[in-house]
Order: sequence, then C-alpha cells, then structure tokens
Amino acid sequence: MEALVLAALAALAALAWLVPRWRLRRALAQPFAPQWLAIIERNVGQYHGMGQEQRGELVRLVQQFLLQKKFVGCAGLEVTDEMRVTIAAQACLLLMGRPTKVFRALHTILVYPGAFLVPRRQVDAAGVVHEERQDLLGESWGDGRVILSWDHVRRWDNEVPHGQNVVLHEFAHQLDSESGSNNGAPWLGARERYRRWSEVLGRNFESLRADAWYGQHSVLDHYGANSPAEFFAVATESFFEQPYRLAARHPDLFDEFVAYFRVDPRAWFPSPLAEEPHAPGVVYGQWH
Repeated sequence: MEALVLAALAALAALAWLVPRWRLRRALAQPFAPQWLAIIERNVGQYHGMGQEQRGELVRLVQQFLLQKKFVGCAGLEVTDEMRVTIAAQACLLLMGRPTKVFRALHTILVYPGAFLVPRRQVDAAGVVHEERQDLLGESWGDGRVILSWDHVRRWDNEVPHGQNVVLHEFAHQLDSESGSNNGAPWLGARERYRRWSEVLGRNFESLRADAWYGQHSVLDHYGANSPAEFFAVATESFFEQPYRLAARHPDLFDEFVAYFRVDPRAWFPSPLAEEPHAPGVVYGQWH
C-alpha cells in the first residue's frame, strides 16, 4: 500500500512538471500575434538588423517570457500589450544564442508610469543614519522581481542608440544573480572562464572608475563605476546599444561579452560614420 501511495505521489510530481512544459509547447506552437510583432518592430531597433533565424528566436523567447512572467501595474498604471511585449523583447535580447532558461528566478515585473520613489537608509562617516527617498528608473531584486519606469522604457525605444536602456540594465542584474550572487560575474558555464572574465572586467572597471573620478568621457556610463555589479549592467547596455563604440574603445571587454552572450550586436546596426554624443548619466536602483 505504501508503495502505491509513493508511486501516486511520484506520478503527481511528474504531472506537475509536465503541465508547464505542455503549456509552453502549446504557446510556442501558436502564431505570433501580428500586433505584437508590430510592437517589436516599432520598439526594438535591433530587430531590424536580424536575419530570419534570429528574428524567429527572439519571437519564441518573447512568447515564453509572456507565458511565464507576471506584469503588475503600479501607481494606477494599467499594463498594456505595448508594455508587456516591449519589455519582454528588450529583455530577451540578452538570451539570444545562449542555451538558458528565460530568467529562471524572475516571476514578476512591476511597472510604474514614471520614475518611482524608494526609501533609502544612508549611514554617514559619523555613523549617523539618514532616511531619504530617491527617484529611480528601475530596480532588480533577488526575490524574483524587476521594477521599471515605463516612461523611461518608452523614451529609449528605437531612438538613436546611446548606450542606456533601463530594461537591459535591470535584466543584466538578473543574469548576474544566476551565479548565486550579484557581483558582476554571471554564470559562465565553466570554472576556468572566470579567471579571464575577472581580469578583463576588473581592468575595465578600474578604468571606468578613473574616468568617473577625473570626469573623463567614456562610452560606458559612469554609473557603472559604483560596483562590479553595476559595471556589468552598464557594459551590457553599451554592448547591445552601441556595439561599435564599445568594440573600438574596450575591445577585450567586447570580446568577452561576445563569448558570453554568443551574439555580436554589430550585425544588427549599420556601421557608424561618426560617433554619437554620449547621453548624460542616469540613476538606477541598487541590487536587492
């Protein structure tokens, strides 16, 4: 009798595992809604430079993302298909070419209409605690949530790439955390790869810190000088938004990212005739 009970429990566990797979297969078998494709074409500039195979891959990733992740509107915002598909497509750029789950730890995306206020506790040199509130464009949390300002997601859709994209930034933090900690070193698949990663990103991180200290222009936003985790997120933005400039100014960093992301975004953009001016810095949230 006990054996039968155990067998039944095992069958139920197997069924619980298979149902999501079955739902996913059914979702991927459905034609992609033309209105959703129009949103990607309108709001994801990289899509236009992709070949048919890569376009199909991005669409499949978006379908899976929309099936598995929950969107919640905040501060009275009603989440629309425009928001859901735009955010999903930009986030899924980070997954193309890589055999990985679709942000396995993520379950919810909170969307605010604009920059949102969050409480912050700061301790000064004298040990005095100061309570303050800070305007942020996005945050990525270790409990499976990403928070975004729709105004800033939309502001950068399909404009002239300038290396800053709040969706790419916050979802880069999600990738970073897959290694078990948010420290600028995502899961690389093999232990021996971490030495090279540490050397290259560490050297470029220190270079950015020097640029930020002396107020020198950089293709990487100075916000990345705050920590290795923020450096990885900022560099990811530049990799997907301004690949030619990043490759020219940080070739070793660019090569390391090509090996990790398994795509070369230069193929998605025309070769630049001249560099665009760097946009002013922005404020994201710290990893939580």
